Formats: sequence, C-alpha cells, structure tokens
Amino acid sequence: MIKIKTFYFNDLRECTYILWDETGEAIIVDPGCHSESERERLVKFIEGEKLTPVKIVQTHGHFDHIMGNAFVAKRWNLKTYIHPLDKGHLERASQYTQMFGYTIEQPSSDTLDLEDGGVVEFGKSRLRVIHTPGHTRGGVCLYSEDENDKFVLTGDTLFAGSIGRTDLPGGDYDQLMESLLSKLVVIGGDYKVYPGHGPATTIGVEMETNPFLRYE
Repeated sequence: MIKIKTFYFNDLRECTYILWDETGEAIIVDPGCHSESERERLVKFIEGEKLTPVKIVQTHGHFDHIMGNAFVAKRWNLKTYIHPLDKGHLERASQYTQMFGYTIEQPSSDTLDLEDGGVVEFGKSRLRVIHTPGHTRGGVCLYSEDENDKFVLTGDTLFAGSIGRTDLPGGDYDQLMESLLSKLVVIGGDYKVYPGHGPATTIGVEMETNPFLRYE
C-alpha cells in the first residue's frame, strides 16, 4: 500500500508529494520547497518517518515545481526523472525563475528519462507513466495500477474544477484536451487525483463537474 504526504510549497502553493511503501523507500514528486522553513519541514517529515528517498520525479519542468530540486538532490544524493521534452525547462531553471522574481539553485542536468508507458519503481511499488502534453510538451501523469490503490498524480494537467494553462511556451490547448480525454480520464472514474495545485479530487467527480471534461 502506497502512502502519500502532500506539502503546499512556495508562493504558488505548488503540491509536492512524498510517496512511500512498507519498505521505507520513497520518491519525491515535484519538489517545490523554496524557503528554509519549507526545506526544514520536508526534511523533518522524511526523517521522522524514517524514509529513504530514492528518486526525484518531475511531472513537468515549470519553475514552481522544481524550486527545491537542487536541494533535495544534494540532500539525499538523488537523480531526477523527467520527460526528455521538459529537460530544457530544468536546464534553464535558474534563468527562467529569475524572470518571475525568484532565485533558486540551478538543478543538475544529469537526469534520467520518463517515457510514455514506462514505470517508476520504489520499494515494492510501481507507478505507470502517461505522457500528457499540453501544459508543457513533456508533462506526465503517474498512476497506480494496483486495483486496491487507485490514484493518479496529474501535475498541472488536471486540477479540481480546472485544467492546466496552455498560454506558456510549449502549451497547446488542443493537445492538452487530447491528453485528458484520450489518455487520462480513461484510466477510470474511481481514481483519486492528486494535482499539482489545489485539493485532491477524483476523475469521476471531474468528469461530472469539470467544465473542460465534456464529451461532445
């Protein structure tokens, strides 16, 4: 059984997730911790739960989702997994973040690729990768195939009541809708959704209430 801890980090209230199982191995998804206090909260939780982080996984490369990448990578000697089409975001992170008035430590460009249909493993657990471009070219979602543990991490592809913005470089509304309707919602309405911002929801609720998820 996978356990999930949610942190809301930085001024954009980005969701950073810690996932772990009974082995104690953990992955850190979208480390957005920016301030010293946020970094301390993350470390305190991981040490308190006696977890062993083994991977950083990025759902995409936008600056609010990678603010803590360099810190986490150095603190636990971790490699970053990211889709190759979003690696450029990571490589330009420090420069790009300055445009929004923030200063961060530049993440390493020594990354490992996430591919559509691939698997992220930790402990005894596995998450399947879905390439869901539209918010960014290399955006991904991660879902559990365990029938007893149905959830999906959607990054900025799907939110409670909304979808990711498409007006930034690499964004494409039609592509995002194709990702949502052909790749994401088809995994099942009973899947719990952990988005990149805001509260958790379910695919079923979003299909009924989200104004963007309407089949014509």
